[in-house]
Amino acid sequence: MSRQPQGALAERCLYYMSMMREIEDRIERKLYRQGKIVGGVYVGRGQEAIPVGTALVAQPDDVMLPAHRDLAVFLIRGISPGRIFAQYMGREGGLTRGRDGNMHMGDLKHGIVSIISALAATVPVAAGVAMALRYKGINGVAFSYFGDGATSRGDWHEGVNFAAVQKLGVVFICNNNQYAYSTPLSAQMACANVADRGPAYNIPAEIVDGNDVLAVHEATERARAHARSGKGPYLLECKTFRMTGHSAHDAAHYVPQGLFEEWGKMDPITRLEARMLAEGWADQEALDSARAAVHREVDEAVAWAEQSPFPDAATLTEDVYESL
Repeated sequence: MSRQPQGALAERCLYYMSMMREIEDRIERKLYRQGKIVGGVYVGRGQEAIPVGTALVAQPDDVMLPAHRDLAVFLIRGISPGRIFAQYMGREGGLTRGRDGNMHMGDLKHGIVSIISALAATVPVAAGVAMALRYKGINGVAFSYFGDGATSRGDWHEGVNFAAVQKLGVVFICNNNQYAYSTPLSAQMACANVADRGPAYNIPAEIVDGNDVLAVHEATERARAHARSGKGPYLLECKTFRMTGHSAHDAAHYVPQGLFEEWGKMDPITRLEARMLAEGWADQEALDSARAAVHREVDEAVAWAEQSPFPDAATLTEDVYESL
């Protein structure tokens, strides 16, 4: 069970899930369509419980390797909404100082390794991070995020195998949203669950309801305790659904509309709000007030980002490195 009182934990979870959704709605449905964002836009609508429930377990010495639908990881590790908007708009105030215009961002001062577009390629990096932590005598854990499609790539298996053999402290977090771009799960792997892959590497694997943030949080506490104890990696399969296309330019015509309706009834934010009301952790007035506060905070963050200048062309080659 969580070390925090359930009501207090639920309040924190609701804030970060609501903030992630509001930020991504502004990015995808407004700024991108206004032409203020150039490039790919990928959101985690309906999947917010996974980055929130996992990242709230992480400790300062842990290192996060998020994927493209894990925006809340950045928020929880201390990256402000304003810097995220500035990043997407290619402004100086973004994490890459305008060198990139979307989610290819990280900040090692906050323990975040930048996203690699080929998501499975991050898995061997996560194993390397865990080995580096061990080498330095830091009792931290690497949190490695990826989608179900990544688990069908060779580099995923190589990274997991290396971590298992070396008994490295990695929590592997699969965001199973049922589709690898347009490929349904049944068409890209023969086993019923991603967690079924765990026993092949002699590592524990657990399936959790990815739309129940408190369940995700509890499962992640077990996973982190295992990884931190020196027993090796742990695989979490968080089952959810991608309530949008693969990206902002994808209308997802390949997804049966009935699935959107079915999973929409299990929205992680409305589910948590319903539980908070039922348990007496909050009343409707408090929930409405919290929602309004998030909206105001995002308004202010967008305004700050839009006032941030574009990078000076004279600095174009700064912080850019050539591999020799």
